[in-house]
Formats: sequence, C-alpha cells, structure tokens
Amino acid sequence: MKNKILVLEDENSIRSFIKIKLKALGYDVTEAKSGQEALKKVDSSIAVALLDVMLPDIDGYEVCKAIRKNHPSIGIIMITAKGQEDDKVQGLKSGADDYIVKPFSPRELAARIESLLRRVSINSSKESTNVIEHKAFKLNLDKKSLIKNNQVISLTPTEYSIIELLITNSDKVVSRDEILDEVWGKNYFGDIKTVDVNVRRIRQKIEDDSSKPDYIKTVRGYGYIWSVD
Repeated sequence: MKNKILVLEDENSIRSFIKIKLKALGYDVTEAKSGQEALKKVDSSIAVALLDVMLPDIDGYEVCKAIRKNHPSIGIIMITAKGQEDDKVQGLKSGADDYIVKPFSPRELAARIESLLRRVSINSSKESTNVIEHKAFKLNLDKKSLIKNNQVISLTPTEYSIIELLITNSDKVVSRDEILDEVWGKNYFGDIKTVDVNVRRIRQKIEDDSSKPDYIKTVRGYGYIWSVD
C-alpha cells in the first residue's frame, strides 16, 4: 500500500511541484489549498501531512494543532519561509514533528518524509509482552505506546521515538547529537534546537511539574537522561 501524503500549500506552482515529485517517488498525494480544505480531507489514512504556515484562512499552526488533537499518529512537517526562526520553533511547539525551509530540493523533501515515516507509529492489535516498566510508566515497544498511571499518553511519532531512546538507555546520558541521529537520521538537515523543543513538549505531557522534571533530566551542554532514581 502506498503511503498517503497530505500537501497543504496555497501556491499552485509549489503545490504542483511537490505533488509531481512525491508521485514520482511512489506516494499517494492528497492536495489542499486552504486550512479548512485540509481539515476536511485529513483522516486516519494519511501517513504524513506537509503544512505550509502562511495560508489564506486559518494558518498552518492551527491546522497542525487540530490534526495533532484528532489524529496523533500522523506525521507532520511544517513548510516555513527561509530564515524565519520563529516559524520553525512555533511549528514544533504546535505539535509538528519536523520542518522544511523554502526553497527546498526534492532530495531534501524525500529525506524528511522517509525519516518521518520510519517514526510514524503503527499500533498492533496483538497483545504485547515487550514492555518496559519504570515507576508509574509502561513503555510498550510493540504497540509504540506510553502509559502513566494506567492512562495512555498521547505522543507524536517523534516524541515516542525520543522517549523510547531515553528509556531503553535509562540512567545513561544521551547527547543531543545522538538523539538527532537516532530519531531524525544521520542525514538530517535541521538543527539541534529541534531536539530541545520536542523534549519540552514531552515533559509537559509526562512530568508532574515540567519546570522541575523528575524523569527526563537535562545534562547541561550535552543532552538528556532518563532518571531511574
């Protein structure tokens, strides 16, 4: 089955360019030229959504938040303007897994999508025995899920990948560069800030007080550690 990609871009020439390139790579493409149209077309069959930030109606951040709320397992890549650092950070804070900066090459776009598809969680219907337990948490490696105090925590594919990396290396410091390589891939084009923004999002979901984390602790100037204390 082809992976279905939603392309939200209001500029016809850019949207057409992306569609042609993705179809050539074997993807099934669904197009939208406004935020409202995208929200009508998005469903559980979408594997990855490419969302432009600047749109004629609701902006890409709001579309991202809505998709993330209703379809947490969909991978999301924000399309941002060149040099707009705030767009990148705001996109990640809105729930995006990654961002790509205009103008971009087909090779870079393909690399971003392929990297994200590797992280998109596919839940298994079978019972799993491959579970790591720590205090209030249960990490199910087969179902790609995290449970705290018997409540499932809604994680994006990227957030889950980071959690799995930290928990499976518990009580060991994992550098930001290691996280970037393991989660986004060694050929990732982005910067290290992507890791920090995702970790902040995870802390808001799993910590009792995200400003004083008990589980994901920062090792200043280096990286993060899942504390077993």
